[in-house]
Parts: sequence; C-alpha cells; structure tokens
Amino acid sequence: QVQLVESGGGLVQAGDSLTLSCAVSGRTFETYAMGWFRQAPGKEREFVAVINWSIGMTFPYYANSIKGRFTISRDNAKNIVYLQMNSLIPEDTAVYYCAAYIWRGGDFYTEAQRYDFWGQGTQVTVSS
Repeated sequence: QVQLVESGGGLVQAGDSLTLSCAVSGRTFETYAMGWFRQAPGKEREFVAVINWSIGMTFPYYANSIKGRFTISRDNAKNIVYLQMNSLIPEDTAVYYCAAYIWRGGDFYTEAQRYDFWGQGTQVTVSS
C-alpha cells in the first residue's frame, strides 16, 4: 500500500502559476507510475501527466490538452511528486488528484481505472 496526499491548490487568476505537491508514504520503494488527474464539475476524471517513481532516468508523459504548460517531476528523497502549472486558464479549474499504480515498464496507463492508489484531491480555481 502507498498513501498519497495532495496539497498546493488554491484560487489564482488567469495567467498565474501554481505548483501542486503529492506526498508519498508507505511502500515507497516500489516502482510506481505516479500520475496527476483532474476532474471538473460534471466531467469525467481527466488524465494530466504521469512519471515513473523509480530511481534513475525519468519518463514523463503528458496529456495533449495541457499544451505544454504543465511539468511533472519527482523528488524521491523527499517522497514528493510535483505538478508545476503555468499560464493557467479558467478551463484548468478542477479538483486535482495524484494517483499511482505499480509500473512494470512499458507505456504508461492514462485511464483512471488503471490506477490503484489515490489522494484526496486539491481544488484549483482559476478566475478570469
């Protein structure tokens, strides 16, 4: 089991930047895929980005919808996964979740149902 806790959400204006953090605890030595998802009211949970948790080279992968504005990164020493969000627009307003599954190599999953462990979510609101 691994526990995930998001933080860093808040209310910002369009064009601002915001960094979300996901604190990872539990079986942190396992080779996870660590993903970020978001869910706006009335919409399905949407894939944002994913990165491998294991030590060594990083393999980030992003949804096309974010248009290069977001960056996912990890700090294994601190047990934190980050999502740096730049040039925020109102359409980015959503609850943002971090999630994980045990990754054995190959392509990352982008479907929420493939992820086994989830944080509680953190609200990001972008005003016009």
